[in-house]
Amino acid sequence: MCGITGIFDSRAPSSADEALLRRMNDIQFHRGPDEGSVHVEPHVGLGHRRLSIIDVATGQQPLFNEDHSVVVVFNGEIYNFQALAAELEAAGHVFRTRSDTEVIVHGWEQWGEACVERFRGMFAFALWDRNRKTLFMARDRLGVKPLHYAVLGNGQLLFGSELKTLVAHPAFPRDLDDHAIEEYFAFGYIPDPRTIYRGAAKLAPAHTLTWRIGDREPRLRRYWDLSFEPDDRITLADACAQLRERLTESVRLRMISEVPLGAFLSGGVDSSAVVATMAGLSDTPVKTCSIGFDVELFNESEFARMVAERYRTDHYTETVRSDDFELIDRLANLYDEPYADSSAIPTYRVCELARKRVTV
Repeated sequence: MCGITGIFDSRAPSSADEALLRRMNDIQFHRGPDEGSVHVEPHVGLGHRRLSIIDVATGQQPLFNEDHSVVVVFNGEIYNFQALAAELEAAGHVFRTRSDTEVIVHGWEQWGEACVERFRGMFAFALWDRNRKTLFMARDRLGVKPLHYAVLGNGQLLFGSELKTLVAHPAFPRDLDDHAIEEYFAFGYIPDPRTIYRGAAKLAPAHTLTWRIGDREPRLRRYWDLSFEPDDRITLADACAQLRERLTESVRLRMISEVPLGAFLSGGVDSSAVVATMAGLSDTPVKTCSIGFDVELFNESEFARMVAERYRTDHYTETVRSDDFELIDRLANLYDEPYADSSAIPTYRVCELARKRVTV
């Protein structure tokens, strides 16, 4: 997990306030404790907090193309970056790192806005192209990685992985959105694209935002949609075979890492299938993390233990107490806006446990 933030000015060519940008960036220290850096030039300032996963030594951000005319800040992973890098090198692009981040800048040079349609992964990024005078932002197909933005009355655009980066800007309006509050009480959370603040929005999943100098406002575009149409041409046997093949390929791509990785394991079908696939692909025992409860009615850790034994994982379990409420204030700060889900506490606890054992 990394964090990105930035300030874009569509009107004035003056540089962003670097001290303010650093404050906005460092608010997300918990998202990227390994490194933090900013880049400022006329019209734009970009900030990044890094959790190192791939190309630990040379994958620092913001990351530039060869002549420094294109720069990107990126949160997430491009799982098919190796295949894309080979294709881009064949087209004449020169790579200076082994990082998945670099395929974004060269992908933009080669394919423009259509580059996102080639990326397989979970991502949120913001890219500035000095020659085209264009800010380009994108979010992955399912919205795994967050990206918030606000357009101010003076023609500035603020963005960040978390809402708190926007709130740190003195010009950001903090008026609450009445419709968002209604949606929270209806759904237990605030759906895209609204946020708790009237002046801010979430970039929706599978969407891009483009703002060129000279345009009065940014342009939003959906680049992908999910089809639920049934396919009667495929048999059940074929579907089962395809499921195994696609799951294996998906897990294999996600296991590309230069740091220790593991998996959450509940003992249910989904996590058990992922762990079984990981075990088949790994030369060493997979590290798995589970949550148990001190109330037997809700405790399913025994199922997780059985799966862990079956696939010989290095298994760790954390027990959540029924009166474990001291996290509530901490969670309110992390989520930035109302979020009514009782699983937030055990989710935080299992993430704490995982962080002690693995990086990803």
